[in-house]
Amino acid sequence: MTHQTPNQFTQTTDNTRPHAVVIGSGFGGLAAAVRLGARGYRVTVLERLDQPGGRARVFEQDGFRFDAGPTIITMPHLFEDLWKICGKRLSDHVTLKSLDPFYTLKFEDGSVFRGTADPDKMRAEIAKFSPEDVAGHERLQLISEKCFDVAFTGMADTPFQSLISMAGSLPDLMALRAYRSVYDLVAKHIKDERLRIALSFHPLFLGGNPQTTSAALFLVAHLERTYGVHYAMGGTGALVRGLVDLIEDQGNVVLLNSGVSQIRVENGRAVGVDLENGICIDADVVVSNADVGTTYKSLVPAQHVRRWTDAKLARTNFSMSLIVWYFGTNRQYHDVDHHTILMAPRYCGLLDDIFTNKVLAKDFSLYLHRPTATDPSMAPDGCDAFYALSPVPNLDGDTDWETMAEPYRQKIEAHLERLILPGLRDSIVTSRMLSPIDFREDLQSYKGSAFGIEPRLTQLAWFRPHNESEDIQNLYIVGAGTHPGAGVPGVLSAASILDKVVPDAVTFAR
Repeated sequence: MTHQTPNQFTQTTDNTRPHAVVIGSGFGGLAAAVRLGARGYRVTVLERLDQPGGRARVFEQDGFRFDAGPTIITMPHLFEDLWKICGKRLSDHVTLKSLDPFYTLKFEDGSVFRGTADPDKMRAEIAKFSPEDVAGHERLQLISEKCFDVAFTGMADTPFQSLISMAGSLPDLMALRAYRSVYDLVAKHIKDERLRIALSFHPLFLGGNPQTTSAALFLVAHLERTYGVHYAMGGTGALVRGLVDLIEDQGNVVLLNSGVSQIRVENGRAVGVDLENGICIDADVVVSNADVGTTYKSLVPAQHVRRWTDAKLARTNFSMSLIVWYFGTNRQYHDVDHHTILMAPRYCGLLDDIFTNKVLAKDFSLYLHRPTATDPSMAPDGCDAFYALSPVPNLDGDTDWETMAEPYRQKIEAHLERLILPGLRDSIVTSRMLSPIDFREDLQSYKGSAFGIEPRLTQLAWFRPHNESEDIQNLYIVGAGTHPGAGVPGVLSAASILDKVVPDAVTFAR
């Protein structure tokens, strides 16, 4: 996998194919580039960092390899589709391994819940906590399937460019009572509070508060049960490398260290971009995989923005941020699963502090990723690689992360050592951390949000920034901030929507 520099690009643009520029090389941007390339566009992907991947980039340090962001792969056929349109097979380039259990939840009282696709195992898990809730769980499975049919199968690859276009989905959403939250839906059918937590926490994977995320997003339970939870051997970065290879095999390019300073707009149309280094690149089509708040606040000249103005962005609810601590140990913890979630003693109160009060609470829940449970190549022999992720308020809160990040990391370290990783402090041989400031500065994420716009009912589908810009012709949006939303299936689906809204390449034939 090779990448050109901006200077090399200026020598290789003699091509009569219409030109599409993609800003950002997260999964949404890379998928968009593959799809546009397959439709006859000459594509240039611009990445401001020194490697592709965006939130899915890779950190290599002291012989350890850490996936920076996404670690759970569901709906692998969405990746397979990208290889297929290039006449190739995903399995020839990337190996996906199915995980069972999906994840292990550990509660403050010592009880453990393991999520799985096996119906009998799931019934046993439910009964272990509360036999009377088995029937409620069966009902929820049927509801989750309906949510998936309506909100994913029926909506995920549909461009909602007008409120009228969304009207056909409203009766089905109302039938689901999508105005309820995921937590309220689960609580209606489940009495045991620990099971309510185990069955409702999934919106956090999408940047949503289970207490306010639309019940339509309860589809995740069916999605996991039907398609499984997978791990890409070699790390999620293997998928990034594979997508970049597809782009380059199409004769297109990925430019690193190529930050965009402005999307150029003439007569209401996007006509190219200006790079931070002064290079100007013309384009027939511009696709932004940059954070949607940053796209409209900083990349599009203000005089061309009519809907997603600074004032509207300020009123919009953005997701929480994260503290992510990556660390490697000189020993292995064989009894720790691939995905472990350590729940705080509070659930609803902690969610209130993160999303509503935007204060840094004394307690926290943690997602612990141990890829070496499945893939020893992620660490030196005899070692383990981890990352610990804690949801925290975005930068609308007043936490001084310059001074609080390291003490917070130390609390996480002590918590892990006490609960699940004995002797951790003396075993650490490499360490790094991301804070909300890094999400703002490194990933240029508006308000330091880790997942873009929060998935509330009034911020779904047509209510999100559109895949085809409302304000500017030939500008398109992919990634977590547009429809259908965050999560790997979401951003891959956003890229597939481009097939419906971006004109065929022959439209721009010279």
